Amino acid sequence: MIPLKDENPTRLFPFVTIGIIVTNVVIFLHQISLGIDGFHGFVLQMSVIPYELTHFVGLRPENPIPTFLTPITAMFTHGGFLHIAGNMLYLWIFGNNVEDILGHFRFTFFYIGCGIIATFFQILLQPNSTLPMVGASGAIAGVLGAYLIRFPGARIYTLFFFLFFIRIVRIPAVIVLGFWFLIQLTNAISSLGMSGGGVAWFAHIGGFITGMIVMAKYRRRGRIRVYYRRER
Repeated sequence: MIPLKDENPTRLFPFVTIGIIVTNVVIFLHQISLGIDGFHGFVLQMSVIPYELTHFVGLRPENPIPTFLTPITAMFTHGGFLHIAGNMLYLWIFGNNVEDILGHFRFTFFYIGCGIIATFFQILLQPNSTLPMVGASGAIAGVLGAYLIRFPGARIYTLFFFLFFIRIVRIPAVIVLGFWFLIQLTNAISSLGMSGGGVAWFAHIGGFITGMIVMAKYRRRGRIRVYYRRER
């Protein structure tokens, strides 16, 4: 299943969501302009390396980015076109509604906070990893978790395909995002004990849970009000 758009209206123009998307795209275009070697060099500079943070050492000599800032720089860096395209698609679909209920200022800190917590959740599970971590997935996972808590019944236009069956269907967010989380959890469990490269599955889980907790907290305090179209 690939989500395409939702039917959830907003009141505020999503300045922050669009700004984050534009920033990521501009940085990625800069990466491409550096050529193959420059591209990979840039990714290495901006990435998080768990071992550096858990052992307080620098594995990248003369790296201009301080180690303590890499959890932030890494979330604005991507390893390829499909990587950034998938992340920005999810942020575009779900980010505007979360920004709408949190407000621009809170959403900015929420997004960055989820990304940082997601990174350290991955590091907690793989503290000795020397593999670079990049991407906005952890922060966006937080957005998805928040969306699920606040809008479980919102309808999502989803590209559904199975063998030769392909169709766009409207599916409740609880199913779309629940299925997404199940995939992350399954792959995370499968990756335990593996030392090779791949996706930081636990970062996705950490970000998602963080987003759910934050949104649940705001709901209990009654500090957010937003409505979405319901089925008649």
